Amino acid sequence: MKRAAQFAVATVALLAALAPVYWLITISLKQEGDQFAVPPLWFHFAPTVQHYLKAFQSGAFTRYFANSIVTATASTVLALLLGVPAAYGLSRFPWPKLSFWILSTRMLPPIVTIIPVFLMLREAHLLNSLAGLTIVYTGFNLPFVVWMMQSFFDDVPRDLEEAAMLDGESRFGAFLRIVLPLVTPGLSATAVFCLIVAWNEFLFALILTQTESAMTLPVGIAAQVTQYEIKWGAMSAAGVAAMVPVLLFATAAQKYLVRGLSLGAVKG
Repeated sequence: MKRAAQFAVATVALLAALAPVYWLITISLKQEGDQFAVPPLWFHFAPTVQHYLKAFQSGAFTRYFANSIVTATASTVLALLLGVPAAYGLSRFPWPKLSFWILSTRMLPPIVTIIPVFLMLREAHLLNSLAGLTIVYTGFNLPFVVWMMQSFFDDVPRDLEEAAMLDGESRFGAFLRIVLPLVTPGLSATAVFCLIVAWNEFLFALILTQTESAMTLPVGIAAQVTQYEIKWGAMSAAGVAAMVPVLLFATAAQKYLVRGLSLGAVKG
């Protein structure tokens, strides 16, 4: 009975989590007359791909999609390139309270930094550019990378590096060839979270971009809410398309993801 109750609760939680996703997919496949039929057409409707064709044939959503891929991928790679060595340094050469101050930047509500970020990018002539968004997203993800990867490096015995250095390996060589392969699961988990944060970010992309050349997919989707109508079909189609890259990346890193999330959870 206990196991049956647990299964029932898990099933209800799963259905509650998947219901909005299923509704989004069905709206993207329904004719406009079927989207808000009463009672709702959960299963019995004639599917169509016209909303996908309208959304991506115009070229705007294709540009938004490409912009999101560029900014999310570039910011994730930059955050890992800068944050992983910093996390390793903090793990092997501790600086008192420095880790806390790095993480404290994530405790601020992002909206309170929007004005100084806007002014700095304006002075640097990076407003309405993919480079400016990439820099901002890298700054958001960097403290998270340092905080998360430091716990993974703490779990790697230092004896392995010392043995490699006794055999003539440099500190950087030991880090690159010995330590980094051991924390690959944690690296994959961190990369997934960074990619999701950058991919779904809306506020700064809305404020810092004004034209299609730099707008990302969340901003482009929100732009379908106009003064006169809401293009539910196009919004839903673009939303479904926006889920695909993250799902593919998470699926590719799945074998590392669970192990990475639990790697730094147990000490001793």
